[in-house]
Amino acid sequence: MKIEFSKYHGTGNDFVILDNYHFQIPPLTTQQIKLICNRHFGIGADGLMLLSKKEGYDFEMIYYNADGKESSMCGNGGRCLVKFAHNSGIHKSLYKFIAIDGQHEAKIDSDGTVSLKMHDVHEVEYHIHHAIINTGSPHFVKFSENVANIDVVETGHEIRYSSTFEEKGINVNFVETINEDTIFVRTYERGVENETLSCGTGVTAAALLSAHNQNGFNTVDVKTPGGRLSVEFDKIDDQHFENIWLCGPAEFVFRGEIIL
Repeated sequence: MKIEFSKYHGTGNDFVILDNYHFQIPPLTTQQIKLICNRHFGIGADGLMLLSKKEGYDFEMIYYNADGKESSMCGNGGRCLVKFAHNSGIHKSLYKFIAIDGQHEAKIDSDGTVSLKMHDVHEVEYHIHHAIINTGSPHFVKFSENVANIDVVETGHEIRYSSTFEEKGINVNFVETINEDTIFVRTYERGVENETLSCGTGVTAAALLSAHNQNGFNTVDVKTPGGRLSVEFDKIDDQHFENIWLCGPAEFVFRGEIIL
């Protein structure tokens, strides 16, 4: 079976995208998706997405992690899929699409920035040394110094596979405050089971917990190993965040064919 694909990335978080909107893509097995995402034997990516039709929406986002399993929401993936939809001829001033966690809105600015509206957050679990927050995917967020020197793979793996999180898994973020408006984030992602160069829902989680205005509008600039993003939101209080937008580049890399 021969399948056409496109490759996109959002600040280094890369995805294989299949057009199930204009064409009919045969169902893929977990092993086939895993092979496609393999960086040595396949195309190589942090995840695979299908752009599909859905009545009442501009399109549907179906997302699989590199382990071949359908996953929770992916922020950078959502932004890349919007750019792919635009490049495939679906032109909207405001996109409305459905993902595994519900409806999202998105827009593409004149400079190419893709902004994705995330779901409101109404619960944060605060602990002494970390916080747990769900921004479409569950995240463990730990503020640290010298994040560049942390062994993210080893430490993230230990937390993700600890007795507390092993069954369902969790993404692990290490966050360093650069200044009042800027943070640096590195993320270990479940499903990829490695550090990714950027994680959209992780960046969002870290930014919400880094609000500089205790109540009201916030903009937090986020540096990741793969590039820069920003998160805009309204902070209501320490448990409630609304009108959350993840903003940044989404870039086409190449297209091709793969035989499975």
